[in-house]
Amino acid sequence: MAEFKMGQAADLLGVSVDTVRRWAEAGRLRTRRTSGGQRLVDGAALAKLSLQLAQRPEPGTIAGQSARNRFTGVVTRVVKDKVTAQVEIQAGPHRVVSLMTREAADELALAPGMLAVAAVKATNVVVELPAER
Repeated sequence: MAEFKMGQAADLLGVSVDTVRRWAEAGRLRTRRTSGGQRLVDGAALAKLSLQLAQRPEPGTIAGQSARNRFTGVVTRVVKDKVTAQVEIQAGPHRVVSLMTREAADELALAPGMLAVAAVKATNVVVELPAER
């Protein structure tokens, strides 16, 4: 089972470490303490919370920002058949879905709660600006 340090969880969720701590204390996010007292966040719980947070309504067009090609996030779902696999990664508010061979997914041992990076190469990238500037 994957576990993350509080700072890593905060970065992946796009919130402060204090927010992650408060959510853990309130029972919204499952954690455990190491023998040294460090708090670790359960990867599956982090994946579940990242999906809940991503369900917020999308803001209007964002000015002055373009997506980058690498999205670091938490694997939230892996569906495999005999030949292919569908892997979903929640990277902050972004849901990235990858279709790959089952062999590749098995070699990477992909499972919900794991840290992963989606590297995207696209032939078409759309950049939008609001009508009012």
